Amino acid sequence: MQQLQALRRERGLSQAKLAEMIGVHQTAISQWEKGRTNPDRVSLSRLSQALGVSIDALLGNDVQNEACMIPILGDVRAGLPAEAVENILGYEEVTPEMARSGRLFALRIRGESMQPRMCPGDVVIVREQPDADSGDVVVAMVGDSDATVKKLVKKESGIVLMSFNSVFDPMVYSEEEVRRTPVRIIGKVIELRARFG
Repeated sequence: MQQLQALRRERGLSQAKLAEMIGVHQTAISQWEKGRTNPDRVSLSRLSQALGVSIDALLGNDVQNEACMIPILGDVRAGLPAEAVENILGYEEVTPEMARSGRLFALRIRGESMQPRMCPGDVVIVREQPDADSGDVVVAMVGDSDATVKKLVKKESGIVLMSFNSVFDPMVYSEEEVRRTPVRIIGKVIELRARFG
C-alpha cells in the first residue's frame, strides 16, 4: 500500500496520529506503508474513513471518475468568531473536477449572521487559499484560533468582513489591525450545501 504514506502525508498526519484515529498500533501503519503486511477489512474501512478516500483509492485501483471525499473539519461560526476546531466530524463527497481545483475541506455553519443564505447546520465547501477577491465569501481566521465565514470587502484602508444578516455589524480591520491581530484568509467558499429538516 505505497499510496497510504502519500495520502497520510497529504493530510498532515503522523503514523502515530493515524494509528490512534483507527485504533491500531503505530507499527501496523509502518508495516502497511512498507508493504510488509496488509490491513484487514475492518482496518481498511477505518483507513478509508480517516483519510477521506475510497477503499479503491487506498488499494491503488483506477478511480479517475470516482467522487472524492473531503473532511468536515468541525464547526465555523457565522457570526462572532469561534475557535476553529479541526476535529473531523464526517465527510462530504465532491466531484473529481472539484477535487482537482485545489485543496478542499468542508466546515459546518453555526450562528445566524449569514442568514438567510447560510443557516446553522449547513455545510460549506472551502478551497484553501491565502487571499480572495472583494465580494467573495471566505473563511477568515481572526487571531490565532478564531474562524468565521463572511463576505470579504477590500478597501484601501483595510478589509471588512460582512454578514448577510443586517442585524450583525461589519467586522472592520485596518491594514495595521490585519497584520497585528492577525486576520488571515484561509479559504474561499466555493459551494454551499443546505440542510433541510
